[in-house]
Amino acid sequence: MLAFAVRRFLTAIVSVLLASLVVFSAIVAIPGDPAEIILGLNSSQEARAALRTKLGLDVPAPRRYVAWLGGVLRGDFGESLNYQQPVAKLIGGRLKVSVPLSLGAALIATLLAIPLGILAAVRRGTFVDPLVVALSQLGAAIPGFWLGLIFILYFAVELRLFPAGGFTPFATDPAKWLKSLVLPMLALGLGQAAVMVRMTRAAMLEVLNQDFVRTARAKGLGRRSVVLKHALRNAMVTIITILGLSLTNVFIGSIVIEQVFALPGMGRLAITAIGTRDFPLLQGEILVYAATIVFLGFLVDLSYGLLDPRIRYS
Repeated sequence: MLAFAVRRFLTAIVSVLLASLVVFSAIVAIPGDPAEIILGLNSSQEARAALRTKLGLDVPAPRRYVAWLGGVLRGDFGESLNYQQPVAKLIGGRLKVSVPLSLGAALIATLLAIPLGILAAVRRGTFVDPLVVALSQLGAAIPGFWLGLIFILYFAVELRLFPAGGFTPFATDPAKWLKSLVLPMLALGLGQAAVMVRMTRAAMLEVLNQDFVRTARAKGLGRRSVVLKHALRNAMVTIITILGLSLTNVFIGSIVIEQVFALPGMGRLAITAIGTRDFPLLQGEILVYAATIVFLGFLVDLSYGLLDPRIRYS
């Protein structure tokens, strides 16, 4: 297992390095003079030259990449042009919003989707299966931002149970912190749950049709034992894959939800960086998103090895 984990970790490191190269190259490939884009057409030549020096644009791109990557490895992502603060500090502060939002939404999606997906597969041929499928299709068709607006109108404006937007830090008031995240979590998690239900149902149906499940039933085992001990265990590799995709989707999807609920997370910071042409900040944020996705993939790979010993030796 250790050798398997080391191989997957080295693969993840290479993936992050390649992602850093792609991110840097994409920023460099933006047409036009970055200093002119940031300062505007009416800026002076002296101001543009100063900004080029500050951004390191007077140095060849390969040397800039090596210097930037060296700083990233030390935890230094550079300085934001708009906020005049270290990029790492800005991202760290916004992760305190985006991480609990994404984890909470993924938890809601998991707690809803897996039991419903299993129920739909087990009750295939009854009214339960088409009902669950219809609800999942409806949930998948509703955009998360529209669902968030409906939640704001009903639960915040009409019932006044939750705030319509904004964020309260956990250290300030844990209760208000939770209330400020409940509606965004639901808006983000319910849409993802709708997709996960159908994928979980498909994974369970495939396993329930296998010979070993029919053999277990023929031996007289109860439905609960067949479903939980035999079918679910063998479907877990697929379900874990679904969970990994879900975490990735909610982390990326939080960009829109944060705008709807005015949450000061990574998403709003990225929108601001794009609007102000803050290339160092945008570069750092994209790399963090890419590294997070690679890390989640690494965790999923490790879970494969734990669930199915055949995978770790392949």
